[in-house]
Amino acid sequence: MLRLMCFVLTILASGLSVADVAAVYDFDTRSAEQRYQTLIAELRCPKCQNQNIADSNAPIAKDMRSVVYQMMLNGASNDDIVESLVGRFGEFVRYKPELDSRTFMLWATPAIAVFGGLFVVAGIVIRSRRAGTAAPPLSTEEQARVDKMLAEQHHNGNV
Repeated sequence: MLRLMCFVLTILASGLSVADVAAVYDFDTRSAEQRYQTLIAELRCPKCQNQNIADSNAPIAKDMRSVVYQMMLNGASNDDIVESLVGRFGEFVRYKPELDSRTFMLWATPAIAVFGGLFVVAGIVIRSRRAGTAAPPLSTEEQARVDKMLAEQHHNGNV
């Protein structure tokens, strides 16, 4: 029993030594801390696929959080901070890129898809209304075949 307890304590202690210590930043006011949290939640980690720098454990995200904090201490505005990081890492760090000639298709694609889908649905509905539900009349040859089949069924007693 003593060996089991020692083993469990060893495992727990080894897990604590591996834990990563998150950087803790001191803020003068609660609003400054909220501003920091908002900024790091709105910026995407350049290494991670779709994770903001607040949630990412990548070294580049840690550096970006540090840059945001330092720029806030130096009195930079939110726009200055974001533009600085965009200049350094590219437009990818924004979750909501600005509308310009390079990002126009990014912003227009959802509207194009919705209107294109509505256009296709409208075309299908109009085409189906024009076609109607009535079946085309049978030719004389087809009508003769149907009559012959019905007569054979009636003669065999299947009716």
